[in-house]
Amino acid sequence: MRTAVVINPTSVTDVEQTRRDVVAALSDVGCPAPLWLPTTAEDPGGGQTRRAIAAGVDVVFACGGDGTIRACADELAGTAVALGVLPAGTGNLVAANLDLPADLAAGVATAVNGQRRQIDLGCVDGHHFALMVGMGFDAAMMRATPDTLKRRIGWPAYVVGGLRRIFDRSMHIRISVDDQIPLTRTARTVLVANMGRMQGGIDLFGDARPDDGVLDVAIVAPRTPTDWLSLAVRLILRRTPPPHQVETFRASTVDIRSRTAEPRQVDGDPIAPGDRLTVTIRPRALWVCVP
Repeated sequence: MRTAVVINPTSVTDVEQTRRDVVAALSDVGCPAPLWLPTTAEDPGGGQTRRAIAAGVDVVFACGGDGTIRACADELAGTAVALGVLPAGTGNLVAANLDLPADLAAGVATAVNGQRRQIDLGCVDGHHFALMVGMGFDAAMMRATPDTLKRRIGWPAYVVGGLRRIFDRSMHIRISVDDQIPLTRTARTVLVANMGRMQGGIDLFGDARPDDGVLDVAIVAPRTPTDWLSLAVRLILRRTPPPHQVETFRASTVDIRSRTAEPRQVDGDPIAPGDRLTVTIRPRALWVCVP
């Protein structure tokens, strides 16, 4: 099996030690050393993945966080080359949603001895994503969370970002779901998901699956800090929130328009604010190595 590793150097403590560990893990399962392709600030993984595909590899390992995985998946979409995941970021939500091992050697063994699963990818602004996109509070929270704190304590750092933005104003949106009549809503955030599990194991969608051919949509509309607290408790206890706090849909195309430019995010990374977010699904677009 020929492999490549697209690694985000900022996601690991010691790049050279990680390289030695990956080479050793591949050797243990009878595979040669991989093509080693570090990401850069200018290219977070797309160019490296294209180079790996051109070299004829069978598996591209994404060694980093969900942003690195997204960059690799965007180029692997529609190809026969499989994505292997070596989680090394803050959230690692793709790995959590697909029940992938966190251990590096186990991740390598999964790619060699495991199975291949075809999953869907979402599409927004001409690019693919694996997890979810959002407009409103969730994106503002991510932008307000210090990177240094994320590296130090992991996903709980987002609580700090959330508290900084909890009193932001609500959005006035018009949302179109497939060919249904558009809805107007006042909301704090709208999430469009391919996979449902978020930081802390929270799942707004319950039965969202990455290979069901549809997107899961949540309009989140708590109005007061008490509403936020009630919503958080319900989600932690895995209880269904009331419809006036969270309204959910399933669709293959979602178009969200806001009266004003709002924060937006893709797979946990903030993108330019905008007054529109149009999302579609590309079914069974990506092969992933799974246990």
